[in-house]
Amino acid sequence: MPELPDVELYVAALGPRVAGRVVRRVRVSSPFFVRTYDPPVTALEARTVESVTRMGKRIVWMFDDDLFAVVHLMIAGRLRWRERGAAIPAKVGLAAFDFDEGTLLFTEAGSRKQASMYLVRGRDAVIAMDPGGADVFSMTREAFAAALRESNHTLKRMLTDPHVFSGIGNAYSDEILHAAQLSPVKLTQTLADEEIARLFEAVRDVLGRWTVRLRGAAHRCSESCTRGTKRTTARRARPADACSPTGHCRGSCATTGRRRSRISSASSAADCQVPGLRSAHVSSASNCVYPI
Repeated sequence: MPELPDVELYVAALGPRVAGRVVRRVRVSSPFFVRTYDPPVTALEARTVESVTRMGKRIVWMFDDDLFAVVHLMIAGRLRWRERGAAIPAKVGLAAFDFDEGTLLFTEAGSRKQASMYLVRGRDAVIAMDPGGADVFSMTREAFAAALRESNHTLKRMLTDPHVFSGIGNAYSDEILHAAQLSPVKLTQTLADEEIARLFEAVRDVLGRWTVRLRGAAHRCSESCTRGTKRTTARRARPADACSPTGHCRGSCATTGRRRSRISSASSAADCQVPGLRSAHVSSASNCVYPI
């Protein structure tokens, strides 16, 4: 499931492509994706995208006329930027936003269809969907300690609780606890002040480092594809420039050394996709994934 660094990458990739642009048409192929009926999805047509931001693990689209779309990709949801009018994939396709400049496809590879989009009016309706977890980058160490010790649960459970902390899931929590040298089953109210201080620094370091690293890798891939760098098809594991704990990497994970998913070549610049998709543009020099 995309977590804070991964969702930040989606937001960074979406902004230059859709901000200030008009949605010409909305197409929905899956009855499970759109979870609201009022306003209807057709209300997005002819609306201008004012901003795309992150709320926890959700992507919030703000349109004119105080209209919002809140998207949660869950485990298998992904985004693909294609040529305008591109067909929605038959098996994994959920929906599409058509712009003058291209089409954004929403897909989900899993069979459980957990990805969702809610259309609401007004900022208050968006805030009501926020689980309320705190942003670790805006917290003091004292506030972080107080949030941990508010109830006596395991560290793993507290870190991944969206009502306590924003944007942290299973994958990054594991890396955070490893960096802090703390057991995931240690109870929060048994933590010493020194352990909390260590955990606080680890949370901010891991999330911040991966956010910067993924954005940097995406930027390098974007430049490589723009220059027409040769695309390759990986037939075996190779070191990856960026391999996030959520599995958004290709080849052999540079951090863990574990084998990741195979890279498939893409046919044109319009096929560029966000990390996590099976088919992606790859630079032969960096072996990284071109963002949407």
